[in-house]
Parts: sequence; structure tokens; C-alpha cells
Amino acid sequence: MADLARGYDAVNLVADPLHGYIKITKRSASGDIAAEQDLLDDPWLQRLRRIHQLQSAWWVFPSAEHSRFQHALGAMHLAGEWARHVYPNLRLVVPDAPSAACVEETLRVAGLLHDVGHGPFGHFFDQNYLDRFGSDHEVIGRQLILGPLAAVIRALQSSPAGPFEPGERIDPRWVAELIAEDPLEGPSPPRWVRLLKPILCGTYTVDNLDYVPRDAYMCGVAVGPVDVARLLHYTFLGEEGMLLHQHGTQALLMFLNARLYLYNNLYFHRTVRRIDLHMREIFRETIDQLLPGDPLANLDAYQALTDWSLIESVTRWQQGAGRLRELGLEWERIVRRELKWRMIFEDYSEISEMPAGFSPQPAGVEAILREHLPADLRDASLVVDVASVDPRPQNPLQDRGAVRIYNPMSRAVESSEVAELFRRLPIRTTLLRVFTADTARAEVLRHAVEGVLYRRDVLVGQAG
Repeated sequence: MADLARGYDAVNLVADPLHGYIKITKRSASGDIAAEQDLLDDPWLQRLRRIHQLQSAWWVFPSAEHSRFQHALGAMHLAGEWARHVYPNLRLVVPDAPSAACVEETLRVAGLLHDVGHGPFGHFFDQNYLDRFGSDHEVIGRQLILGPLAAVIRALQSSPAGPFEPGERIDPRWVAELIAEDPLEGPSPPRWVRLLKPILCGTYTVDNLDYVPRDAYMCGVAVGPVDVARLLHYTFLGEEGMLLHQHGTQALLMFLNARLYLYNNLYFHRTVRRIDLHMREIFRETIDQLLPGDPLANLDAYQALTDWSLIESVTRWQQGAGRLRELGLEWERIVRRELKWRMIFEDYSEISEMPAGFSPQPAGVEAILREHLPADLRDASLVVDVASVDPRPQNPLQDRGAVRIYNPMSRAVESSEVAELFRRLPIRTTLLRVFTADTARAEVLRHAVEGVLYRRDVLVGQAG
């Protein structure tokens, strides 16, 4: 009986509101074999519990208290499901690929660690601090995978489905290659790794197939259906790479529209953008006080830097003096949602519907406003914000990031199918907003700004 029940000693179940139960491999009683539990308990993974998934949107949506840790578990689960689904095709295309368990676990570890390099406030930290070092969370994540986390990755010997073949181990470079679009420097990874990379870097991935429904669910925002099961079922591997059967294209279209809806109504919510504008004024200076330079050169300090530690630090600064006190009090305004910027203009457009040459850029639009506003308003406090998202790949007909659609009638991969699919989506959606801190003249400014920006002939050819 003990032998029959031994499988339960190797795997735990973790309850998840999106995926039901997620399987996690457990460390052995002797402790001599590594497991996913060792990665989950590592300080770098536990740190993700203290970084919100939705950077500043959790101040707007009260139930959006989920973390990068929860999302990492969801991405790991989906990566394993995807790996098991495509493995039979993989062995036909690459006969010398590792065992199913080794491939599954490589993908699961990549899903788990794809966000491990994030700093406080997620992508906001990338754009408003890491940019000075030419870095981002993926660069840091790769460094962690090849450094502090490498020993545990190499010591893994099983997936939830079972043990690896004798002698098989996961190379941390495989995981580092999978988590970011740019190729990893150095020797090229095995072909099977390159073929499976779209599972983490592509149009529909374990990342966005988890965060879109998860963020919507946690925020209470209704989006169209995200049919993960159908997308997975109709995805397969061929000599050309990852393919989507034509019968799955409607599910892809639904997903892309759901993601677009979430960007426009959650990630680009007007109050979220107001918070970001306010934070941007003090964020770099704040991080300079908390982190001694490039995180890659100060990993210990970076490990301690999270949403929680940042908020705790700036709260203590309020009791101090000088510039730190000023920063602390400004953060207190943000936390209390006493936001500096008030929205006085908002316009939504799909660039496919706009005249040729219309490509709004914040600096260009602000220059036009200053030129056309009445003389007594040109010195007013104004900030132009352009929130834009393209629901398609940058170029769906190129290999990089492409969606290859298999036509069952012609039994071929046809670029015309891809072009037709993405013609059904807007080229780019743009939310153009204007904010002011000049509250005394807000109504006068609103009328004046509308008078300028609703004249599309003024913008066309000048905003780029």
C-alpha cells in the first residue's frame, strides 16, 4: 500500500482561484533532491509576494491585492500544461529532445521565474529607474537564474508528472533563454528550446494567458472570454515552429480583444495614470535613497527592495527633516490619493480610423496646445499623457513573435491567414489625456484644451 501511495509524497496541491489546483513538486524527506518547493521558498521568489501584480492600479481597484508570486505560480502551471500538450510533436520534430518530464520542468521553471527580476511597482520601476542602466526586469531575471538560483535549477530531477531520465538535468541557460525575447549571449541553446520559446515570448503566452483573466478576476473587471483550453488544444509544433490551427483563430481573436479591453479600462485607467504621473516626479529620487545604484551590482540591497519596504521607508521619512521629509509627505499624498493632477481632457481613438500622419506624442501635443491656447493660459500647468496599445504583434508576418496559422484545407501555413486575422483588430488604440495641477483654472483650461484638440486638422502632421 505504501508503494501505491508514494506518488503523493512527491507532489503538493496549491489552490488557485483561476486554475483550480496547481501541482508543486515537494522536496524529499532526506533533503538530497531539489524540488520546485525549494525554488518557491527561495528569498527571491518569496520576495514576489511583496510586489503587487498591478503596480499602482491596486490603489484604484480595492480587490487588486494579488502579487507577482501568484501570477508566477499561474504561469508555471500553464507552462507545464503547454509542454505536455506539444511534447509528442516536439519529439517528431526534434527526436533527440529530452524526456517529457525534463521538457515539462524546464518550461515550468521558466514560467515560475519569468518575473523574478521585477522591482517595486513592476514595469514602472523598469521605465523610471532601470532605464538609466539600460536594463529591465528580464535582464535582472536572467542574472538571477544564472547566478543565485542556478544551483537549485540544476539539482531538479523531476516534474509533477514524474522523474527525468537518468543523467538528465536542466541547464539554467535554457531557462534564461526562454524568459526574454532577446537571444541570450553566448552559445545558442538546443533547437527544442528555441522551438518552445513562443510559449513564453509570443502573442499568446503563459504570461498573458494568466495575467489577463487573473487581473480581470481580481479587479472585478468584466472582460470577454479567454478560452485558454481552446487555444492550447489548437496549438501544435511543426518544422516551422509553433503553429495555431485555423480552428483556434477565433479564440485568439477573443483573447486579443479581452487583453485590449483590460489595457484601456484597467492598466490605462485615468486614475492609475494620475497616480503614475504623480509618482514619476519623485520615484527616481526615492529609489536613489533606497538602492545604491544598479541592482545587478547590489543584489542583496535589491532583494530587500519591494513595494512593502518602499512604502514603509517613505512613511518613516515623514518624521524626519529636510528632503527626505518632503519626499515622505509627497508619498503620503499619493497613498491618501490626494493626487496632484486632475484630468481635463480625454479622447479615445483607433489609429486605423485616423487620417494618415496622425501619431500623437506627448511632447508634440503639448507643444501644439501651448501654441494654440489663449495667451493667458499658455503658462498653465499641463501634462499630456498618451496611453497606447497595439493588440497585434509588431509585425505578424515576421518570424519574430509571429503567429503561424495552419490551414487544414490547404494543409499548409499561409501568411494570408495571419494577415486576415489581424485585419480584424484596430491597428493601435490610443487614449489621449490632458491633466492639470492648476485647479483654480481647471474648467477654463478644459474648454480651451477641447477647443484645440478636437480640431484634428491641428494635430495631423504636427503631433509626430
